[in-house]
Amino acid sequence: MTALAWRGDPPQPPELLAAQAAQALADATAEEIVQWAADTFDDRLCLTSSMTDAVLIHLASVVQPGIDVIFLDTGYHFAETVGTRDAVAAVYPVNVVNVIPERTVAEQDAEFGERLYARNPDLCCAMRKVRPLERVLGQYDAWLTGLRREETPSRRHAKAVEWDARRQMVKVNPIISWTQDQVDEYIDAHGILVNPLVSEGYPSIGCATCTLRIEPGADPRSGRWAGTGKSECGIHD
Repeated sequence: MTALAWRGDPPQPPELLAAQAAQALADATAEEIVQWAADTFDDRLCLTSSMTDAVLIHLASVVQPGIDVIFLDTGYHFAETVGTRDAVAAVYPVNVVNVIPERTVAEQDAEFGERLYARNPDLCCAMRKVRPLERVLGQYDAWLTGLRREETPSRRHAKAVEWDARRQMVKVNPIISWTQDQVDEYIDAHGILVNPLVSEGYPSIGCATCTLRIEPGADPRSGRWAGTGKSECGIHD
């Protein structure tokens, strides 16, 4: 496949391309899905990572060395997460892009009051994650995510390739069908970097202010925004 440049004259509507790819790649391997995305979008493709592990980063780097890896530096991350980001930049042939919000934590506290994450987590996530991501994604035509269907009920019907109407771009989910066992097997087989917090009871890692350790066997995302009824930051809503 040849690379496409949406800012020019796309050969077909990207919505149609996404729908066709979703059907064609429904049973494809993660490697095949990444290869399709790289062949189709070339340097207009990026990936996003929370730095829980580097599974998607490794997958993408094998196919597209030098790919941009978007990391949303909210100002509230665990030190271990920042350390994992730095290790990824040193170990894998990728370009880590550190994206920061418009306001520092101090500026946000001054304008909205301290502990906004506790009083209005949706607004905090919007300012420190969603808006910064949308700002940087404007440079690309497609993005790779590490979404998996088994993670939350809202993701159960997600496809390998989707049209992100809000951002007007193609969203590619190479490991959407993977189970946690498959993730673990890939990590072991390839010696993938993993955030050290995972082994300490944090299987799903967000900001330190809104992520708790969970008990063995509990829902992996139950430590995220615990007690708020919130399960998504707004990026994948």
